[in-house]
Amino acid sequence: MSDPKIDGLELKPGFKGMADDTGSDQTMFKGVHWGKAMMWIFLLSDTFIFSCFLISYMKGRGSTLVDWPNASEVFGLHVFGVEVPLLLIAIMTFVLITSSGTMALAVKYGYEKNRKMCGWLILATAVGGLIFVGMQAFEWSKLISEGVRPWENPFGAPQFGSFFFMITGFHGTHVSIGVIFLFIYAYKTFAGHYDDRKRGWFTSMKGDYVEIEILGLYWHFVDLVWVFIFAFFYLW
Repeated sequence: MSDPKIDGLELKPGFKGMADDTGSDQTMFKGVHWGKAMMWIFLLSDTFIFSCFLISYMKGRGSTLVDWPNASEVFGLHVFGVEVPLLLIAIMTFVLITSSGTMALAVKYGYEKNRKMCGWLILATAVGGLIFVGMQAFEWSKLISEGVRPWENPFGAPQFGSFFFMITGFHGTHVSIGVIFLFIYAYKTFAGHYDDRKRGWFTSMKGDYVEIEILGLYWHFVDLVWVFIFAFFYLW
């Protein structure tokens, strides 16, 4: 049997040829949009960072001799005189997951050249992200007013504050950056830049609706990371 080929490129058989196959972008990434490839590489590196944060959190929580704060009490809200545990966090999670759905629809309508629907869905995604960041700012201000600091915590283990502000702050920064780009992309979509193949800002390359899909990859990643933060930080 002859060796497999892709567009005239010879692929070496078996595990011996794996390094050669994956070491050449002309073999492994041939036909893949360069922006998608770069975004996947960035998301992979970002996955390692968030993984290190969450593993450090588990190690710190598992090794402390002081009682860890009860998330239901720390993140609870008083509503009409009733203490509701994790209410704000539940709303934040719902908003962010919903925004992931609107982002997916925006990509769909973008490839269908439905500029109006695509633009409104991108705008809805941006508003959802903005609401999430606003709620997170309220959560931070609430805990700070109650005495939580990176170096101390009135609810229990002192390292709780440092983990909380580091992990949620790093994620919130990602969401904030995504919101900025969502508003920019919404403007570009409504202005018809992708239909007219107008070149992007600070570059000579012409834009198209693939850019929305690439931004969607980033936004879905941010949502996925929040699911892990929600499970480890608020439910554990």
